[in-house]
Amino acid sequence: MKIGMRRAGLAGMACLLGACAVGPDYVPPGTSLPAHYAGAGQWVAVSAADPLERGDWWRVFGDAQLDRLMQQMATQSPAIAQAEAQYRAAEAELRLAQAAFWPSAGVAAARTRGVSQPGMPAATQATVTGTASWEADVWGGVRRSVESGRAQAEAGAALLEAARLSAQVQLANAYLLWVVASFQQRELQVSEQALEQALRITRNQYAAGTAAAADVELAVSQWETARAARLDKQLTVAQLEHALATASGAFRLELALPANLPDVPVLDAGVPSTLLTRRPDIRAAERNMAAANARIGVAQAAFFPSLTLNASVGYRGSSFAHLLTVPNRIWSVGPEVLATLLDGGARRAQVDVATANYQGTVAAYQQTVLAAFQAVEDNLSAQAILAEEENRQQAALNAARRAEQIAGNQYKAGTVGYLTVLNAQNQRIQAENALWNIRGRRYQATVGLIAAVGGELSRQVS
Repeated sequence: MKIGMRRAGLAGMACLLGACAVGPDYVPPGTSLPAHYAGAGQWVAVSAADPLERGDWWRVFGDAQLDRLMQQMATQSPAIAQAEAQYRAAEAELRLAQAAFWPSAGVAAARTRGVSQPGMPAATQATVTGTASWEADVWGGVRRSVESGRAQAEAGAALLEAARLSAQVQLANAYLLWVVASFQQRELQVSEQALEQALRITRNQYAAGTAAAADVELAVSQWETARAARLDKQLTVAQLEHALATASGAFRLELALPANLPDVPVLDAGVPSTLLTRRPDIRAAERNMAAANARIGVAQAAFFPSLTLNASVGYRGSSFAHLLTVPNRIWSVGPEVLATLLDGGARRAQVDVATANYQGTVAAYQQTVLAAFQAVEDNLSAQAILAEEENRQQAALNAARRAEQIAGNQYKAGTVGYLTVLNAQNQRIQAENALWNIRGRRYQATVGLIAAVGGELSRQVS
């Protein structure tokens, strides 16, 4: 009977000192997502083992210069360096929380002179002591703090990956738009040169009496408009070059326009909804939720008394000369229990704060998932619609070029006025610009889709 009671007491003490943790245990969230962006929903639980590493997704564009810029950015980007520093700080915070599991120890030495009682002569006293203390994690407050710190460190890792992905997306978009703008600028320059040649011909015709003065002014207007458009595109190219340099972590870049436009890959539209859990920002939101949940336990642990074991050993004597002897030895050991009886509701307020913060992280997680799903849907739609739009715009450009050629032949034959030629030229230039704009939007939709699913997506066809 005594043995049974002793075992029960030991078991109770073990629970008291190490196994009990106040506060709610964390349960990973479930989010109802359509399996294929349409149809019935399914519950998807975020797992702590979800991978975060992403591949070199930008290689789907098949551009060697873009690959080189990505490599440069990985080592020189201040934005990534800042995120890495924040992650290291989160890891250090975790180690700081874990340090509370261990006892603390110190040593002190003092020499004092004074009067301890009235009428007594002054005396000198020397003391050397070593102290140690350990606060038992009776209610699991330290464990909850470590749990929160670990979740915050994992959130920091996810945010670091999100920063890398964001920097990659920013660089890829800037580069692809720079390529499009550079090709468009080159095409505008060709149009400007052609219009300048047309102006010279019109002036010669006017001098010969075969063209009206209005035709000359129309040709001048058309040429100056083309020059202005080319200069505006030149500004766009320069600004994109500056953006590329900043994104790469450099002040200036040496760029060469590729011989051909990069590929516009058609990515697998059947992205399963579970892939949304691979987004690092969703991962970070989920880990923030876990950290906030653990902080509720930290706040609740403050309601219970703390148990600290203290010990000290040392020597006390009249001088340091013969201090370290057995007669001068002093020591003490014993527990200390500290409980707060009245605090004006401060502890309850701390629990309420922690609970409200947790509820806020739940809402933030849900909003992050909704925004991610919308981003995938938007870019999937853009990928499909813009591809068809580019085909239609290419057909419109082909027709505009034929119309321009026909108008030129008719003008030479004297069957139409110069205004007809100018209208045909304007139509062709507008169609070219529209086609370039669509190509830029297709690049952005492709990059946006890859980013929306966390930087990894299957390539279907080119």
